[in-house]
Amino acid sequence: MKRAIDGHETRFHEYLDRLADAIGHEDRHGPMQAYLTGLCLSGERKSIEPMAARVDPRHVPSMHQSMHHFIANAPWDDLTLLRVARMQVLEQMDRHGGVTAWIVDDTGMPKKGNHSVGVARQYCGALGKQENCQDAVSLTIANEAVSIPVAYRLYLPEEWANDISRRRATGVPKDIKFLKKWQIALEQIDWSLDEGIPVAPVIGDPGYGNATEFRDGLTKRKLLYVMGISEQTTVWPPGESPLPPVKRQGRGHPATRLRRDDTHHPLDVQTLAESLPKKAWHDIAWREGTKGTMESRFVFLRIRPAHRDYNMHEPRGIEWLIIEWPRGEEAPTKYWLSTMPANASAEQLVRLAKIRWRIERDYEELKDEFGLDHYEGRGWKGFHHHATMCIAAYAFLAAERARFSPPEPLSFLRAPPIPEGFRPRGSPSPT
Repeated sequence: MKRAIDGHETRFHEYLDRLADAIGHEDRHGPMQAYLTGLCLSGERKSIEPMAARVDPRHVPSMHQSMHHFIANAPWDDLTLLRVARMQVLEQMDRHGGVTAWIVDDTGMPKKGNHSVGVARQYCGALGKQENCQDAVSLTIANEAVSIPVAYRLYLPEEWANDISRRRATGVPKDIKFLKKWQIALEQIDWSLDEGIPVAPVIGDPGYGNATEFRDGLTKRKLLYVMGISEQTTVWPPGESPLPPVKRQGRGHPATRLRRDDTHHPLDVQTLAESLPKKAWHDIAWREGTKGTMESRFVFLRIRPAHRDYNMHEPRGIEWLIIEWPRGEEAPTKYWLSTMPANASAEQLVRLAKIRWRIERDYEELKDEFGLDHYEGRGWKGFHHHATMCIAAYAFLAAERARFSPPEPLSFLRAPPIPEGFRPRGSPSPT
């Protein structure tokens, strides 16, 4: 057991060295190591003051000042550190089959007051209702064994994006404009493509899949997807398409737009699902959960999406429609559209549709274990620096789990594991 702990400790300090190299100025190395160690140590609250007390209980004020400056004000680049965190996990992800999916999602963090950057009354997934919160969009690379966010950005509501005084007070960069969440996700995808991250099908819930522009954007980038949609989404049933443009007689430009009429029109996916015979449904298992095999009933249809195709000149391409209707439920519960190949297996489609559990687990642990939602500052820079450090800490844990599954992968940590000779600025000299 001691050998295993020694191995964890050695890799942890090697990881800290790589982060220190990426963060640049030597004055930031000590506070960075203190902050990341504070996130990894046990403790209910991962805001700066309680972490400073755990990391250096003899010099709490000076340690607090050093860590606060590092997070709230120091000009280091989040994407550079996220790159190091990503590589830490990718090394082990390859051992488990490589990157299976890119998952787009967002997470809400309830907040009191309205002065912290991006706080507005909006839907908060953590509470399941409209509430005052911050919301951040992320892109995660994943397979069944391990996952890690590779991009993370605060969603800035339009009321914030257009408020010059609040932007100035919280340090929102001038180049940050209002973007919908799916537009932020596309920017993160473009950055990931430029980074050369191994490409995989893009997975998302209806918050992203309902945006036809987002799905079209993925197709334009030649990326496959499995995207959740709502039951109101309309499609052309298998074998059907919109009517061709009407043929005009006489002079004038010929009609070029597709048509539908009272007898030939698309169906919403719920109506289509409820019209299918019982024999169309199949029981599919996708993974072993903590309570046993996870399985449900599904149907798989080749259809054409119909969103506003009456304004188009060519029908949309044929895609998969995946519908889940668990036994005992009165109606189908989930729907997905997918551009996976026509020869994709039912098991492959379901596994991709269901792999979103990875990001749900990531968010849960990032919040509960690493304090993703514990940051108490108000500024744009501090919000993102804190999140980056949380992801960097989580990356080490994720990589260690993927290497093998020890019961306590961070059990070697003890406060304060700060390099010998490091003394926070302003702390008294040792006697």
